Amino acid sequence: MEKIKVMTVFGTRPEAIKMAPVILELARHANEIEQVVAVTAQHRDMLDQVLHLFDIHPDYDLDIMASGQTLFDITTKALKGLDGILAKEKPDIVLVHGDTTTTFVGALASYYHQTAVGHVEAGLRTQDKYSPFPEEMNRKLTGAIADLHFAPTATAAKNLMNEGIKEDRIFITGNTVIDALHQTIHKNFKFENELLNSIDYEKRRVVLVTTHRRENLGAPMRHIYQALRELTEEFADIEIVFPVHRNPKVREVVQEELGGMERVHLIDPLDYEPFANLMSRAYLILTDSGGVQEEAPALGKPVLVLRDSTERPEAAEAGTVRLVGTDKDVVFQAARELLTDERKYREMSGAVNPYGDGESARRIIEAILYHAGRRHERPDTFRPCVS
Repeated sequence: MEKIKVMTVFGTRPEAIKMAPVILELARHANEIEQVVAVTAQHRDMLDQVLHLFDIHPDYDLDIMASGQTLFDITTKALKGLDGILAKEKPDIVLVHGDTTTTFVGALASYYHQTAVGHVEAGLRTQDKYSPFPEEMNRKLTGAIADLHFAPTATAAKNLMNEGIKEDRIFITGNTVIDALHQTIHKNFKFENELLNSIDYEKRRVVLVTTHRRENLGAPMRHIYQALRELTEEFADIEIVFPVHRNPKVREVVQEELGGMERVHLIDPLDYEPFANLMSRAYLILTDSGGVQEEAPALGKPVLVLRDSTERPEAAEAGTVRLVGTDKDVVFQAARELLTDERKYREMSGAVNPYGDGESARRIIEAILYHAGRRHERPDTFRPCVS
């Protein structure tokens, strides 16, 4: 029987992390599936370190990243590049992930070639097309094109059905980021950054911070950093570890508000493996990242989300994530509560895992085989568990 040709398309670090388990699972079905891996390299260095970590060797690399690139640049370069790859390879289905510009363009290029699309991490919504920007519209437009929708949760599946997607095209798989996380956390992990090795994680409470969202640039970020300054002044036992995004607009404000402060460690962005292991040792996490909202619940880490809305409500409903926005006083009080109230902390740090069980990639591949008529039964449905 002829093999099914599956092409994966991605271009950023978050996509690579979450697609890596899918690629590894596809390789385990080499007797049934021919795999093609194409990257746009919308992000270059950050993408490469994940490819190296998971030993992934793309068949095609568009290498589109350029200094000062705009959404128009990414869209046009990726669309043109993928056109040639699709024309040559003629895959049976193209898998895209999540909500980046590469995701939408991968779906659009596949549609132009009348090729089926599978959307990994489908159905996330804030219902505000400008928050996050451009991710909310990227995922909605991809959802409108996709033929198979791999929803990480029941909430995401419901969002898709509310948009008219037929239920038989939706598979609730869990999130592949949990698959990746299970392969990455190591109890005795040693950091290359000696500062991180020198912290006494038993006696010091590490507050891990990340900020990068476009909508938080400027005053919102300044307010967040001012809240961090006040926390450091009030709590002598905390160490703030802040891998600072390379965006100059982020770095400038960080240095103005937090530069030179004792027990505030401003470090360069971390590769995925050290970041995941640092997250596992943190006491509290403040972030505007979407991925961290998924990973931290699996590690039992309370998260204060520095955004006004989230497309990942499950952890908030479970109680391990709390939306706090960017108001200085609100951020400060929310963090202060968790640093002073042990009961509140325990309530949030219970290891509630609404996003995955490490079997998401398996379900996705089984769904592809089922859709292609190579399996008689649908894959099992992911159901959240509490550990």
